[in-house]
Amino acid sequence: MSAAPQIKIPATYMRGGTSKGVFFKLDDLPERAQIAGQSRDQLLLRVIGSPDPYGKQIDGMGGATSSTSKTVILAKSSQANHDVDYLFGQVSIDKAFVDWSGNCGNLTAAVGSFAISNGLVAADRIPENGICTVRIWQANIHKTIIAHVPITQGQVQETGDFELDGVTFPAAEVQIEFLDPADDGEDGGAMFPTGNVVDSLEVPEIGTFQATLINAGIPTIFLNAEELGYNGTELQDDINSDVAALARFEKIRAYGAVKMGLIQDINEAANRQHTPKVAFVSKPKSYTSSSGKQVSEIDTDLLVRALSMGKLHHAMMGTAAVAIGTAAAIPNTLVNLAAGGGEREAVRFGHPSGTLRVGAQALNEKGQWVVKKAIMSRSARVLMEGWVRVPADSF
Repeated sequence: MSAAPQIKIPATYMRGGTSKGVFFKLDDLPERAQIAGQSRDQLLLRVIGSPDPYGKQIDGMGGATSSTSKTVILAKSSQANHDVDYLFGQVSIDKAFVDWSGNCGNLTAAVGSFAISNGLVAADRIPENGICTVRIWQANIHKTIIAHVPITQGQVQETGDFELDGVTFPAAEVQIEFLDPADDGEDGGAMFPTGNVVDSLEVPEIGTFQATLINAGIPTIFLNAEELGYNGTELQDDINSDVAALARFEKIRAYGAVKMGLIQDINEAANRQHTPKVAFVSKPKSYTSSSGKQVSEIDTDLLVRALSMGKLHHAMMGTAAVAIGTAAAIPNTLVNLAAGGGEREAVRFGHPSGTLRVGAQALNEKGQWVVKKAIMSRSARVLMEGWVRVPADSF
């Protein structure tokens, strides 16, 4: 019996925000995987341990959740005035595909750190002590992101006292700026693809819901918790243990994707699991977070729960936080109304693991809403570095 040898590929396993992923330098990948296509996808699937009908990813680096089934490919930037090109792949857990349709805002916090430590940022741009500003080109969505990475004695500082709900241990704060985060019309239209800040979303056999459909950070469908029969304080088990509820959310997501112009037919949604996201909002209420932390009604401006890859997220996706901040800054969206309405440049929202603050500046230019920048703080840390091994015949 012949057996294929295992090959080893340089890789780094990193936490960024409330996500984890396997990071690669583009030129470290096997030659045929350096080009987008089937070989690359098959390689990343094998690295992560997908598709896994058991849903555990035991034979790979994935953690069997949407937050931990992620891959990142980085290279010196091909764009002027940028340091690094950032390509993100969301790996399906139980299906054989990698979704390249969107960004991961959480892992963005780790991109700057990796780029500095792996020679993708020019040495003369890295201070001996202070903050290194890393200019990131997000290749999935063609947007610029700025990461402000702390440096101590010429090295990335990863430890610190910044606390992020959803992450157990404190670390160094990394401020992230998402420049011009709204869609530019290439994929589904403008910031509000229907031209409305609130639409009626009709979902056959389920109902008609008020919805804010927004392209900012990541395409997102915002709904009112009460219309769905929820109060906005739900934790993961309240949703993820309810098979019927998950199926209902997926159907809502599919019809919302069609209305946003992201797909032409609801059947296409199965092959576009990463986008759009579905989230539901409500006015502030007191609740106990998943860690047992008490969140008071006065601690937040609103509550938000979001689904990613078919399950309720344990905290909040970074890109969805950008969508929340953007929508909150625009009067009369469902997010803005849940936060009390009016004009605002920042919002603190409650999620299953605690709270998060995100800022955004919205302007109305010639009757169209535009957002110049959204800002939030995350943290990042290298968990392991070396080589990942895969069978040579797996891709």
